[in-house]
Amino acid sequence: MSLPDGLAAAAAPVAPIPRGDDGAPVFSAPWEAQAFALTLALHERGLFTWKEWASALAEEIKRAQAAGDPDDGSTYYRHWLATIERLAAAKGVASEAALAERREAWHRAAHATPHGLPILLENDPLARA
Repeated sequence: MSLPDGLAAAAAPVAPIPRGDDGAPVFSAPWEAQAFALTLALHERGLFTWKEWASALAEEIKRAQAAGDPDDGSTYYRHWLATIERLAAAKGVASEAALAERREAWHRAAHATPHGLPILLENDPLARA
């Protein structure tokens, strides 16, 4: 089974990957595809099993729904990204503080990037300081 197929099979019982008419994954924004690819790469490097991934994703979705998530599919990859972050922290790959700082850097970079241009961490005003 290929890595993408393994990921799809693991996610299917808890949160099936959105797919187009051709069966390929559908992403609303480039970052969603990047999160998908990052998950494949982390699994390939042995950070987690597909069973661990599915369990962590299910927990993240339940947590979000308990907090009022709209459960309409619009936040699917936000849960996906939060799951990657939780697993990375739990496995000691990145600390919670490092993840929080990176989120803030992206937020600052997004606000400093002119509309229509790619958001780059180099656009973070504090990166130049």
